Amino acid sequence: MSTLTQTNMQLPQVHLPRNPGMALDLDWVARVQANTSAIERRAATLSGRRSVKKDYQAAWLVKAVTCIDLTTLSGDDTKGRVQRLCAKARQPIRADLQDALGLSGIQTGAICVYHDMIETAVSALEGSGIPVAAVSTGFPAGLSPFHLRVAEIEESVKAGAREIDIVISRRHVLTQNWQALYDEMKAFRAACGDAHVKAILATGELGSLRNVARASLICMMAGADFIKTSTGKESVNATLPVSLVMIRAIRDYFDATGYHVGYKPAGGISKAKDAITYLALMKDELGHRWLQPDLFRFGASSLLNDIERQLEHHITGAYSASYRHPMG
Repeated sequence: MSTLTQTNMQLPQVHLPRNPGMALDLDWVARVQANTSAIERRAATLSGRRSVKKDYQAAWLVKAVTCIDLTTLSGDDTKGRVQRLCAKARQPIRADLQDALGLSGIQTGAICVYHDMIETAVSALEGSGIPVAAVSTGFPAGLSPFHLRVAEIEESVKAGAREIDIVISRRHVLTQNWQALYDEMKAFRAACGDAHVKAILATGELGSLRNVARASLICMMAGADFIKTSTGKESVNATLPVSLVMIRAIRDYFDATGYHVGYKPAGGISKAKDAITYLALMKDELGHRWLQPDLFRFGASSLLNDIERQLEHHITGAYSASYRHPMG
């Protein structure tokens, strides 16, 4: 069996019990700290390590493709653009490249769109098994009236979204109003019903790594299926120090409750080598099970373009022009 096939084999798809949440434990929250200098030193060891090479690199890059939430969140989105993006999600790596790598059936983890494009995406992905994720709750600021944020979730689920990416109220974190954050997240989770909910923390606006750690824990206590770094609209999006804090919060929650919660870094991840770094971090901190798309996603659009170019280089020895790998 080839290196690519071995690395990209899905684990037996044992259905994981969904995180049901738990009662708010403010004593646990108060104990959570973050040693910024130690976190930054650990993150520096990741960005500075030697990259994997040759077949192993190609295998990790294909794995990254299967974990991408291929995303378009622009004011000028059209049905045609979303349909093209969905076609790319169905076949993210060109057929000739997949053949050369000895692979078939590679797909992205999901398509992520605004509410208005859900029905278009659902129709374009019919029969593929690829879920549609919708951003919600007044994305990206999360400042619309609360009842409208809840209604927006309900409408997106009704339209066919199987995953909902919500944004938390940053002010609850900045004012340490943990009860309000917990109640808000719990209401969002309830509105999602059977659709899985990803809690976007907008970490670049939370002020400190300790706040990131505590907000991560509270969202998981309230039933989040995933915690996600950013909307992609902040000035600072996914970073390795923030990721380390959030991943360790996931590990602590799993150790205490036995429930798996997923992780999604989003915003600013556009290079293939960065994708490998994030995958290595997940494997180091949480283990192989968290490398499957039901527990790990990249929120990205241009990342796939660079990965496909790197795979073509692996096969041919030459880099192609980026316009040969259009995103829609």
